[in-house]
Amino acid sequence: MGDTVKNNTVKRNTAKIHETTKKSTDSDLQKIFSESNEQPHNNTDFLNDFMNSAADTGQNINKIMSLSQKLTSELFFSGMGRSDKTVFDPLNAMQSWFDTISGMMNNPEKIIESQMNLWEQYTKLCAYSLAKMGGDAVSPLIKPEHNDRRFRSEAWNDTFFDFIKQCYLLVGNSVLDTVEKTGNDMDERSRQRALFFTKQYIDALSPSNFLMTNPDALQETFKTGGANLVKGLENLVRDFEQGQGRLHITQTDKTAFKIGENLATSAGQVVFRNELIELIHYNPQSDMVYAQPLLILPPFINKFYILDMRPENSLIDWVTKQGFNTFVISWRNVNEEQSDYNFESYMRLGLLSALDEIEKITGQKQSSVVGYCISGTMVSMALSWLKAQGRNPIQNVTYFASQVDFSQAGELSYFVDKDQIQNIEKMMRISGGYLQGHQMADTFNLLRANDLIWSFVVNNYLLGKDPFPFDLLYWNSDTTRMPMALQLEYLEHCYLNNDLSQNRMTIAEHIINLSTIDIPMYIQASKEDHIAPAVSVYKGTQFYKGKIRFILAGSGHIAGVINHPDNNKYNHWINEKSDGNLPDTLDNWLSGATEYQGSWWNDWAKWLSAQNSQKIPAVMPKNALCPAPGEYVLER
Repeated sequence: MGDTVKNNTVKRNTAKIHETTKKSTDSDLQKIFSESNEQPHNNTDFLNDFMNSAADTGQNINKIMSLSQKLTSELFFSGMGRSDKTVFDPLNAMQSWFDTISGMMNNPEKIIESQMNLWEQYTKLCAYSLAKMGGDAVSPLIKPEHNDRRFRSEAWNDTFFDFIKQCYLLVGNSVLDTVEKTGNDMDERSRQRALFFTKQYIDALSPSNFLMTNPDALQETFKTGGANLVKGLENLVRDFEQGQGRLHITQTDKTAFKIGENLATSAGQVVFRNELIELIHYNPQSDMVYAQPLLILPPFINKFYILDMRPENSLIDWVTKQGFNTFVISWRNVNEEQSDYNFESYMRLGLLSALDEIEKITGQKQSSVVGYCISGTMVSMALSWLKAQGRNPIQNVTYFASQVDFSQAGELSYFVDKDQIQNIEKMMRISGGYLQGHQMADTFNLLRANDLIWSFVVNNYLLGKDPFPFDLLYWNSDTTRMPMALQLEYLEHCYLNNDLSQNRMTIAEHIINLSTIDIPMYIQASKEDHIAPAVSVYKGTQFYKGKIRFILAGSGHIAGVINHPDNNKYNHWINEKSDGNLPDTLDNWLSGATEYQGSWWNDWAKWLSAQNSQKIPAVMPKNALCPAPGEYVLER
């Protein structure tokens, strides 16, 4: 009977495994995975596919051996010459593992309890699998999360691979549960770090990441006689070569995009330049514009064109069409010459220099200002400093996903402790006084490892496919550098000590007091933001004294902000009764909020226009240094 069951299982395995063509519903990643599942395959027997390509298989084995030798050589020789090899553990994960092991050793009864529960679930899984092999309609013990794309292929529902999938999910949940239960002796930051790194370990061991336990990769291997593995090794060698000894995973086809041609195409002129910024004045798209200029500060840890990717999702193009006289800062990609730049440098050379130049160009003494992410954090510092100086060049301010209280700053805060800051400082000194772009990108990728790391491991190396051309991932890979002084100041005084919200941080010899800021504010947060969590952004509303309009957008750090109204995607929440009298917590604010369909941009434009309704004839940018998008954005 055992042999019969086994044979039937093999037949079902070889007959059912096939690819599906589900598209992602997450706008940030909706195009990434379509290439790897573009064409569905017929239900073809693995063995027939393999025999039909037997001649090619031998040649592919030789290619695999040759590429493996090349990969080994690349790893060995490039690793010998790496300048950052002295920094073994920049995220200080080792200490987290020590804390986790210590917690387990101190709580053996919790481990035994978790093991007994896992064994019980495993026994039920075996019974489930036997029933399924017998043709019974049974419900799985555990299912992947709704947004887990690793197991979306129908092949994972085959009895054999379904068993592997559920076994992995059960074990993963059991490990996380064990770490959580045995971490009661840790402080909250250490416990969350332990859970984070444990999840990274579990994600890395997913059966989808390995050839012999990934049904789609197995089918592709049998179908092509191993040609996918040859292409996958070629991709792996390429990624090690372009990373100069580190694995630099290719996430998109970079040849498909060119800044100024199919990205960042809004018409305008660079009207000012210093050692840190280019100020771009965009061509008006109406005969009349609001008299009060609009200055937008994108994050200075990324290139500015996230605001101007394509006309159909460009914030810059849209806001200009609404009649706003729009200026945008393009931050320079810093090098060792700017290693001592800090928040004061970005305030003086960035925000204040831009405001002075805008006043010269327009004759307007006040502007509306937008700060996105870390730029918004800096703007809040500048507003306190300007208040102390008796200056008021900013009439109102808008914050996109910006934090000033970092007590609940989310997963990024788990990385930050004194040892980690020392490691980062060591890396930056080795690099020449700045944090290299790939080091920052790798950290952000870890926050969504299954989407931004492991999905490409499967697509590029196991399936041997090229990644899909996707503008957002091109921008994501167009990394920027952070000067050492700024990075250390940001980590220590914001993330580690939360000094900004506690009146313990200074800028230009002035102690920042957020409660002195009393201008009108529009504060936006995104419901699923993993970089600036909505609960953290909302905390800022409790410090300012000006009248505040707070809105909560759907989606995350990028799609929650860059959400063109014409696309009619996501929803947003507004609590009209709370304007100027916000509740103490986000939950209390949400209890009185109303959900609206689509983008929040129209609400923002209505609020912004109400701050200064006067209109004047539009004037084209003058005294241009070069056309938009400028020169700084092209620096690598």
